[in-house]
Amino acid sequence: MELPKFLLADNSNHPDDIFVLHTEFPRFLINLRDDSVEWFEDLTGENEEDIAAELADLMDKAGEFYDAEMKGLE
Repeated sequence: MELPKFLLADNSNHPDDIFVLHTEFPRFLINLRDDSVEWFEDLTGENEEDIAAELADLMDKAGEFYDAEMKGLE
C-alpha cells in the first residue's frame, strides 16, 4: 500500500484541534490550531540550515493540504 504524503487526523479528546500527519521523512504530526509539532524522527546530526528550510516548507504544505481538503468538502 502506498501511503499519501499527508493525512488528516482527528481525536475526540481534542475537538478544537486540527491535526495533519506527514507520512514521509521527516515524519511529524502538526496541530494547525497552534502550530505545535511532534516529530517522529531523530533529526540530530542533520544540517540545521537545510533541515530548517525543508521543515518550514513541509509545514506550509501541511497547511495547504488542509485548506485543499476543506475546500473539497464545501
